[in-house]
Amino acid sequence: VQPVESGGGSVRAGGSLTLSCVASGYLWLGWFRQTPGKEREAIAAICIGGGTTVNEDVARGRFTVSRDNAVYLRMNSLKPEDTAMYYCATATGRGVRALQPHDYTYWGQGTQVTVYS
Repeated sequence: VQPVESGGGSVRAGGSLTLSCVASGYLWLGWFRQTPGKEREAIAAICIGGGTTVNEDVARGRFTVSRDNAVYLRMNSLKPEDTAMYYCATATGRGVRALQPHDYTYWGQGTQVTVYS
């Protein structure tokens, strides 16, 4: 089942946003982002057991992933270079590499995040 993201928008540099993803039946749920002309890059992921993994090359201590009724990506201290389309995706098989986009099967439509200075 396709996950559904929400919560994107425009925010001033230094501000915060929280993205939400509603999904079911997954083993891993990951957050990714992409800008035109660039590869999709991983941000963070959470497994069904609650363990998380974060790409600190992107997050740099500013982004966290959590879950209750949905999976959330909390983004603090946003910078203009964080402007991108943000996607959540789910993976159901074993052996998933949590930060590897190609290991994810179901993708949401994306939610745009724009950070202005």
